[in-house]
Amino acid sequence: MSLPPVLIDRLRLPVIASPMFIVSGPDLVIAQCTAGVVGSFPSLNARPLAELRVWLTRITEALAAHDAAHPEAPSAPFAVNLIVHRTNARLEEDLALVEEFRVPIVITSLGARPEVNERIHAYGGIVLHDIIHDAFARKAVDKGADGLIAVAAGAGGHAGTQSPFALVQEIRAWFDGPLALSGSIAHGRSVLAAEAAGADLAYIGSLFIATEEANAVPGYKQMVVDSSAADIVYTDRFTGVHGNYLAPSIVAAGLDPARLAGTEAGAIDFGDDGALGAKAWRDIWGAGHGVGAVSAVRPAGVVVEQLAAEYDAARERLLVR
Repeated sequence: MSLPPVLIDRLRLPVIASPMFIVSGPDLVIAQCTAGVVGSFPSLNARPLAELRVWLTRITEALAAHDAAHPEAPSAPFAVNLIVHRTNARLEEDLALVEEFRVPIVITSLGARPEVNERIHAYGGIVLHDIIHDAFARKAVDKGADGLIAVAAGAGGHAGTQSPFALVQEIRAWFDGPLALSGSIAHGRSVLAAEAAGADLAYIGSLFIATEEANAVPGYKQMVVDSSAADIVYTDRFTGVHGNYLAPSIVAAGLDPARLAGTEAGAIDFGDDGALGAKAWRDIWGAGHGVGAVSAVRPAGVVVEQLAAEYDAARERLLVR
C-alpha cells in the first residue's frame, strides 16, 4: 500500500514529531513543519479551550505565509493529538475545532473511536492511532484508523515495553498501511533503521524537548541534555499509565525513583485538573531512552538539519557497501 500524499509530499525526512504534553506548542510545531517534518501538539496543551482556536489559527496562518514566501520548499503538514479516552470531557469541543480547521493529520490516543475517525475522514483528514502492542493495533484498524504509531520500548512519556523489531514485525504480518515507529529515535541513522525495520516514518519526541521553541522550562531542557538512558525510569505511579520519566526530576520532586513501587498509582483522568493535566507533568518530566543523543539546546530547525545530514550519510554508507 502506498502512503497517502500528506505523509509523503513536502516532507524533507520521513519523520513525525510526536505531540508532547505541555512541551509542544505553536512555536515548536511551526518550526518543525517549516523545517520539513510533521509537527504536532496535543489539543489539551491549549488551555483553556478557547486557546485551541488561537493556536490553530496561528499555526495555519504561519504555515500559509511560509509557503507563499518559499514555494520551492513548502512546509510539512501538521497534526493534532486527540485523547479519545472517555474521561476527556473536552473531546467533542476539540474535535469540532479540528473539523473546522480541517487539520490534515489527527493522532488519536487511549482508545479507538469509530465515530471520531468518521468525522475526520468526512473532511479529508487521516487518522493515525498510537498503540503499544499488536492487539491494540488490530482494534484501531478495525475501528477505522488509517495508520498506526507503534510506541515501542524506550519512548518518552507513555510507552510500551516491546522491542521495536518485534512490534513492527507483528504489525507488518497483517497490515500494509501507514506505520510510524517510536522509541529512542534521536539520530538520522535511527530514522533509516526504522524504515529498514518496516516502518514508513519515525516518530520523534525527546530530541525536540531540548529546543529553543519547546514550551519546557530551562531546567527541563538542560536535564535532557545532561541525561542518558540510565536516567530514565519506567513507571505508572504518576498517571496510571506506564511511561518513561527523568529520574532526576523525580528526585527533585522529593521522591525516590527506586521506591516508586510502594506508592499509589495515579488515576487516569483527562480533565483540566486530572492526573494527566498540567499539574502531573509540571515537576515530573517525561523523556525517552534517546536523550543520550542530545548534547545542547538548539533551534528545532537545526535539529532537523542535523537529522537530515545523519540520515543522508547513513544511506550513503549503505549504498557504498
